[in-house]
Amino acid sequence: MSTHRQSIKALGEGLRARKFSSRELTQQYLQRIEALDPQLNSYISVTAEQALAQADAADARLARGEGGPLTGIPLAQKDIFCTQGVKTSCGSKMLDNFVAPYDATIVGKLHADAGMVMLGKCNMDEFAMGSSNETSWYGPVKNPWDTTRVPGGSSGGSVAAVAAGLAPAATATDTGGSIRQPAALTNLTGIKPTYGRVSRYGMIAFASSLDQAGVVARSAEDAAYVLQAMSGFDPLDSTSIDRPVDDLVAGLGQSIKGLRIGLPREYFAEGLADAVRSRVMDAVKVLEAQGAVISEISLPNSPLSVPTYYVVAPAEASSNLARYDGVRYGHRAADAKNLEDLYKRSRAEGFGPEVQRRIMVGTYVLSHGYYDAYYLKAQKVRKLIYDDFRRAFESVDLVLGPTTTDVAFALGAKTDDPVSMYLNDIYTIAANLAGIPALSLSCGFVDGLPVGLQLMGNYFDEARLLNAAHQYQQATDWHMQAPKGFE
Repeated sequence: MSTHRQSIKALGEGLRARKFSSRELTQQYLQRIEALDPQLNSYISVTAEQALAQADAADARLARGEGGPLTGIPLAQKDIFCTQGVKTSCGSKMLDNFVAPYDATIVGKLHADAGMVMLGKCNMDEFAMGSSNETSWYGPVKNPWDTTRVPGGSSGGSVAAVAAGLAPAATATDTGGSIRQPAALTNLTGIKPTYGRVSRYGMIAFASSLDQAGVVARSAEDAAYVLQAMSGFDPLDSTSIDRPVDDLVAGLGQSIKGLRIGLPREYFAEGLADAVRSRVMDAVKVLEAQGAVISEISLPNSPLSVPTYYVVAPAEASSNLARYDGVRYGHRAADAKNLEDLYKRSRAEGFGPEVQRRIMVGTYVLSHGYYDAYYLKAQKVRKLIYDDFRRAFESVDLVLGPTTTDVAFALGAKTDDPVSMYLNDIYTIAANLAGIPALSLSCGFVDGLPVGLQLMGNYFDEARLLNAAHQYQQATDWHMQAPKGFE
């Protein structure tokens, strides 16, 4: 039985037709993880025993004629989501000893409610701070398309696992592009929904006004199935929005004839690799041939996204990470002389250099005398970025551009240059600042490495985003390609 390249729909149909059991399917993925993950380092924890127990429970549900389209299908969880009884490390030494006493809301929705099987917890940049998955305390993740290159970050473990066929799909989080950028670098579809569409309860916070959970999968159809199960109002999350969720799967298959797509001139300016621009424009032609109406638009404040983000996000991070003090949970320094020594050494030992850098920046911009000059000004620019999108969506339905400036870069190439690393998210950050949904899908290759196409939609327009991506994937087969050695 070789099913690891089948779609989620096909896997669900196979399970319900009893062509194979969830236990058999889960065992196949666990075997692939054991054999192939040492090359990638995509998992921090593999929960084999729990996975087989969940698979047996799913098989029992299916035998009774119960369960839904996802029952019995394996899934990987990013190690930022609390999982009861299983280590939740956030890629940090600070939480290496933390076993969550409860499940995050989306963990409950996917496993207890939908009946999916958790294969394990995926590696990530420490506290989701990074664009290359090189800041993890557990070591860097490698890109399956070229193991000398990065998979992107912070959800690098999630994308590497799915791209290599070590999970059919995986959860991920996106604060400034951490779903879309790694999806682009590994030939996957990754969607960040509207802020508030998916509960953040039980998701370890980085920057609370920007963080959003989403999914990475091989196709828009696969992503639609998982995002459907994750979405919805949660009274435990004060930022969760009480609004009905569209049927994302039923929304696939709609014609895109007449769909108005805007290309922001700022996204095709200096800094974009010519070969990436060429692949994106080829994709535009495919959508145009399917009836989409293409026009040029302007998002004049988008070049300010990166500096705005790197004031707002570190400010929120410095506040959120203040809770890790060595007292209640997490890493505690040994033989502290007094309380101040405990705080200082626990945090110095528990946090890596990138996390420390962002805490320092965030503390600085919130400090007396600098709050107005930096943080307040950044929030005003954030409003201007939001206004740009609001005006754009008066004339277009979707905004299209590249996801990244170039293909995956070499491991270690940018670790000594934080600014160069931060500029990796230049096309993705604006969607987080505005809170709109955005998606990346594969649109070709440059020198054997995947190129990502980004689509951004209006608030709660996930169905239209996924359908446009699905229609493109019906006309192309880029997303069907698998990395050599992981077929």
